[in-house]
Amino acid sequence: MRIEAEPVEPLFRKRVTRMSEYSFSMFPNDNFLDFRLFQYGWEQCEPLHSYGPFVRNHYLFHYVISGKGLLMSNDANGVTHRHHLGAGQGFLICPGQVNTYCADEHQPWKYVWLEFDGLRAAECLECAGLGQSQPIYSPKSGGEALCSRMLYICDHSGDSPLHLVGHLCLFLDELICTSPTRRENKTGPLRDFYIQEAVTFIQQNYQRGITVEEIADACKLNRSYFSKLFKEVIGCTPQEFIIRLRLTKAAEQMRMTGDPIGDIARRCGYPNQLHFSQAFKKRYGLPPREWRKQNTPVKSK
Repeated sequence: MRIEAEPVEPLFRKRVTRMSEYSFSMFPNDNFLDFRLFQYGWEQCEPLHSYGPFVRNHYLFHYVISGKGLLMSNDANGVTHRHHLGAGQGFLICPGQVNTYCADEHQPWKYVWLEFDGLRAAECLECAGLGQSQPIYSPKSGGEALCSRMLYICDHSGDSPLHLVGHLCLFLDELICTSPTRRENKTGPLRDFYIQEAVTFIQQNYQRGITVEEIADACKLNRSYFSKLFKEVIGCTPQEFIIRLRLTKAAEQMRMTGDPIGDIARRCGYPNQLHFSQAFKKRYGLPPREWRKQNTPVKSK
């Protein structure tokens, strides 16, 4: 099976053709860590129009407004499943998951979609009971409200980044509240306090070589217990969190400044530029220089 990389899209595009119409936007700001938007839009697909097989770098959620279609996606064990979906349902694609989706021949679907990520995104999706092995959202009620949240973001691409991230949070809250696979959040006030302390410490010290032991000490917790607690709440290990934060900060600086990549790497906790390049390519799918060429904002004349 040939897996294609994600296409690079322009900053904003809206097109109407004879048989298909869509709206597409890219989020212009990287200064958010807990939740981040990347792309969003809606599309009325042509009959049998398909995407894939693709592998995404971030979470991608579709809500079917009308029509029908088919999702083929791999579960956590690599087994491919076929899901037939119709109006009022949604589907989630996870980072690194091989997927293909196709519009019905006679009733092609129209859907709205959001591509997002962030340090707390996995936690929210887990609360909704959605993931690689359970990608389908089939609410008994409330789907229209979720759709409205998504369309609001699509229709307000010119609003401030903070405004749009706020509505991304409202979308995730609606997703959790209306999901029939919803799970209880196991976190409590004390657990949240410890994790917030850890996240704050990491955000203030990620530029240097901090260790998990050092973070646990700052929270006055045993290292093993802290690591277990952190993964339960955040959805990744402390070390993975540090790496994601460093690379997010590095990507932000590469997009918004003209500083040499070696200087950016050192500022973000990577004194060895080779190690930085390897980690960056693993996360974003491209070497830093190539990623920068494709993601530097175009300055208006």
